[in-house]
Amino acid sequence: MNAIVDLPVVSISAASAQPGEHGAPVVDLRGRPLRDLRLSVIDQCNFRCTYCMPRDTFGAGYPFLPASARLSFDQMETLARAFASLGVDKIRITGGEPLLRRGVEHLIERLARIPTWDGRPMEIALTTNGVLLKDKARALRDAGLTRVTVSLDALDDAVFRRMTDTDTPVARVLEGIAVAGAVGLAPVKVNTVIERGVNDSQILPLVRHFKGTGVALRFIEYMDVGGAAGWGMSRVVTASEVRDRVASMYRLVAVDAADAVRPGSTSVNYRHEDDGSEVGFIASVSQPFCGDCTRARVSSDGQLYTCLFATQGMDLRPWLSDGASPARLAEAVRTHWQSRGDNYSERRGRRGAHGDKRQYPTIRMSLVGG
Repeated sequence: MNAIVDLPVVSISAASAQPGEHGAPVVDLRGRPLRDLRLSVIDQCNFRCTYCMPRDTFGAGYPFLPASARLSFDQMETLARAFASLGVDKIRITGGEPLLRRGVEHLIERLARIPTWDGRPMEIALTTNGVLLKDKARALRDAGLTRVTVSLDALDDAVFRRMTDTDTPVARVLEGIAVAGAVGLAPVKVNTVIERGVNDSQILPLVRHFKGTGVALRFIEYMDVGGAAGWGMSRVVTASEVRDRVASMYRLVAVDAADAVRPGSTSVNYRHEDDGSEVGFIASVSQPFCGDCTRARVSSDGQLYTCLFATQGMDLRPWLSDGASPARLAEAVRTHWQSRGDNYSERRGRRGAHGDKRQYPTIRMSLVGG
């Protein structure tokens, strides 16, 4: 039996945030600083993944946002500068599928020039399904993209096409991953959502495929978000179960505390003992990490959400008119964040699962991003 050593959880406290030259980090009611901004640039996607945007809901007539309703790049830059002054040091571009937003590399170039509140370079990341990545990877890197994460739930082509509900071959996504690594967007991360009875057969094939390639693989528990209307705990393959399956074939060594990932990270990471390849496990359902959540999300139409499971947002557009001041927007966001007490996943865990169906509204995932 292969041994696994668990990595201790590193907590975030308000004491870790100190005022800087250009502003001061803001903390919420639970002492959680604002460090990560997830910025959705478009609510459309070229996939119809069954757990996110099922075709029977997001069909040909679905009323996605018209281009005129999306924030402009000018507005997004103003927004990013405001969040940077409050302590954000990482901006992740999301969607929908963000590479469908025309000229997204120009937005990245603008965001990459924004310093953090203490004068460091801003980290710019992007999450994509990878279909358009092969053709855009170099331009994204040249624009200042720091890292890219690709969502990939299966290697088997039939399983992949069934889950994405498209005719897109998985080979196209794999090509995009390879090109992204080759142009310098390394290490590329691959995120895999595991749903019991749907793609849990893909766990070991994915590990085998990416082992030794430099790609960091992350397994995520199936969550009750987006289009997952039929979500139930019976469909969740816990992170510990996934880890045990991997460890039955490969010897894993926990990432040493000295090499611990960025504070607020959601993944508990391991390395293959023989070659150092990374594999991580995100226990978003079985072991909620609300207590360390540093993430704010802004939808493509300018709504601020302080929790992935929020049911309504704060409209930021009144502070994003022509000639708007990032300072005024920052003050509005500061006030809102200071009143934040969100801990949905902890509360869900305490009350347990009730039946197989979700009985409460959630934000449309394609609108706000993951």
